[in-house]
Amino acid sequence: MSRQPVPLPAEHIPPGTPEWRTADVRRWLDAVPARWAHPLFAFLALAVSVAWEVAAAPVPACTSAEPCGSDWTGLAVAVVLVLSLYWVWRQPRLAIGGLAVTVVALAAEDGVSAFARPSALAYLLAAGFAVAGLVHRLAVAGRQRALALEAAGSAVQRLPDAARTFRRGRLSFVLAAVFLAVAGFGVWQALGVADAYEQRAAEAAHLSGEVTAVDEDEGVLTVTAEGRTRRIETAFPEDFPVGTRVDLVVDGDGAVLVAEPYDAFGWELLVLGGSVAGLAFLANGVTGHLAARRLRREPLPVLHVLVREGEEDGRTYVFAADDTEGRRSVLCFHSLYASEDDEEEEEFDEEEFDGNDAASGEDADLRKIADILRGGGPTPPLREAVLYGAPYAGAEVAFVAREDEDDPEVAVECSVTAVKPALPEWRGRGPQRRERTSPRRSADEIAARMTPTAGLRVWRAHGFSRAIGLGLLLVQGGGVWAALDDGPSWSWLWLVPALPWLLTSVATALTWRITADRDGLWVTGAWRVRRVPWDVITSVRHHEDGIRVGRAKDSSVDLSPTGWAWLERRTGREPGAERVADEVRALLHRPDLRPDAEAGSGQQGMPVGPPLVALTVLWGAAVLLLL
Repeated sequence: MSRQPVPLPAEHIPPGTPEWRTADVRRWLDAVPARWAHPLFAFLALAVSVAWEVAAAPVPACTSAEPCGSDWTGLAVAVVLVLSLYWVWRQPRLAIGGLAVTVVALAAEDGVSAFARPSALAYLLAAGFAVAGLVHRLAVAGRQRALALEAAGSAVQRLPDAARTFRRGRLSFVLAAVFLAVAGFGVWQALGVADAYEQRAAEAAHLSGEVTAVDEDEGVLTVTAEGRTRRIETAFPEDFPVGTRVDLVVDGDGAVLVAEPYDAFGWELLVLGGSVAGLAFLANGVTGHLAARRLRREPLPVLHVLVREGEEDGRTYVFAADDTEGRRSVLCFHSLYASEDDEEEEEFDEEEFDGNDAASGEDADLRKIADILRGGGPTPPLREAVLYGAPYAGAEVAFVAREDEDDPEVAVECSVTAVKPALPEWRGRGPQRRERTSPRRSADEIAARMTPTAGLRVWRAHGFSRAIGLGLLLVQGGGVWAALDDGPSWSWLWLVPALPWLLTSVATALTWRITADRDGLWVTGAWRVRRVPWDVITSVRHHEDGIRVGRAKDSSVDLSPTGWAWLERRTGREPGAERVADEVRALLHRPDLRPDAEAGSGQQGMPVGPPLVALTVLWGAAVLLLL
C-alpha cells in the first residue's frame, strides 16, 4: 500500500498557487537539451584536440637571441583553456567566452595560417561544436523557464523571511582566496628565480663554446669553451646538435646556457593549478551569490509540488503534485535549511565536492550533511511543498515543506546548487538509480517485453564494450612498447601482474558472449566457455561493469568488463550489460521463455584470450626488432 505524502498546512500554501501537474511536467521534461549537446561530448572533443595540438604544434627553439623564460601570456591562456573545459560542465556563458579567448589567442600567436595545421583546425572545430552545444543548452533553459512560468500563471509570491536572509558563496570565496594566494606565491617565487638569474648574469662571465657531445637521455650537453670542457644540463638537448655554437653564463664552476637561463617550471605549474582552482571557486561563488540575490529581489512564481530527499546523494528531488507515488522525478538540486536568524549560509559545490562538503549553523543542516555522507537508510517520504522560483536548468529555487508527519513546523530550504533536470537516462544517482542497480524491475516486468522463441537466445559484446576493449588494447600495446623501449630492465616486472589482467579484460570486452538454450547458459569469457545449467543458477545480475551468474555450489561465473555503465548512462543509453542481465534473469524465473533448441559446438562461442596472447608475443618481438 502506497504511503501518502506528508501534507503541508494550508496556511503555508499561498492563495492561488497552482499545482505543477504531470501534463505540464512532461512538457517541461521534453524541453531538455538534445543528446549531442551533452557536455561530455564537447569536453572529450576539446580534450582530444588540445592534446593533439600540444603534441603537434611547433615549439620555437631556445636561442641566445630569444631565450626561453617564463611565458606569462601563454600561462594565462592555459589557465583560461583549462577553466573552459570545466565551465563547459558548470558555467555555459563563461565557457563560451573562455573558448573565444583561446581561439583568438591561437590566431594572434601564429596568425590565421595556424589553422592550416590539422591539430589547430581540429581544436577550432571542437570549440565551434562546444559553443553550439552551450548555446543550445542556454536556449533550452530559456524554454524551460517559459514553460514553468506558463504553469505558474499569474501566481507570484515573495520568498519567506527565512529564505530572504539566506546567503550563498562564502565557502567558495574563502577557497578562491586560498587558491589564488597559492597562485600568487607561485608567481612571486617564479619572478624570484628570474631575478636571481639576472643578478647572477650581471656578475658572471659570458663565454661562447661548441657542443661536442649530446646525451639526450640525461639531457646533458658537453660544451668546450676557451679550452675547458663543461657538462651543462638542458631541457631540450635536441635543439643543440653536435657542432652548435652556444653562449654560456659562467659563475665559478657553474654554467648555464643563455638560451635556457633558468627553470621555473615547477612554480609555473603551481601558478596554473592555483589559478584554475581559485578562479573556478570565485566564478562559482559570484554566480551563486548573484543568483540568490535575484531570487530575493522580486516576487516569484510559485508551484505546488511534491519533494523527496535522495537516498544516496542527499539531493532534493521534485515531483509533479499528482505523482503521489513518486514514480518520476522532474528536477533535482542540493539544498540547505534557512532560518530567520541566519545572516549567511555556506555553500557546497556538487561537482567539486560531490555532495560531501557543506556547512551551516543549524543542527538540521548538520543532520542533512550527515545523511549525505552516510547514505542508505529508509526511503525518505514524499512531502507536499511550495516551490518558489521558475525552475529551469541552472536556476536557483527555494521551497517550503514539513520535515515529516511528526513535525508540526514547516521548514524553508534554499538550493545551494543549480537546478538539473532529473532525467534517469542522463544520471546514475538518486532515487531512480535503484531501478538500474537493484531488482526493482521484476522478472515479470522484463519477461513482458520478451517473446517466447524456439531458437537460441544470444547476447554478445555491444558497441560500448568493444570500444572499451579497443581502448585497453591500445593501452596494452603502448605499455609493451614502453617497457621494452629501454631494453632489459626492472620495468619489465610490471608486465607480470599487468599483462594477464589486460589480456583478460581486452579479450572479454571484445568478444564476451552468453548463449541460452533449453538446458542452461554457455558463458564465453576470455579463456574458456563454461556451461551453467539452469538448475544450478541462483542469480544473475549486473555487477561493477560486469555480469555475474551465481551458482548454488561453485563460485560465480563472472564476465568483466562488459561495458562502462556510467558512460553509457551519461550518453543517454541503457547499459547494455544491465539489459542482458535483466533478460537472462527473466529466463531463469520464467522457464516458458527459454529456447527449445540445444546449442551446438559452433554456437557456444569461442574465447579469444589464447590468440590474443600470441598476438601480444608477436607485437613484443616486433618492438624489440624495431628498436
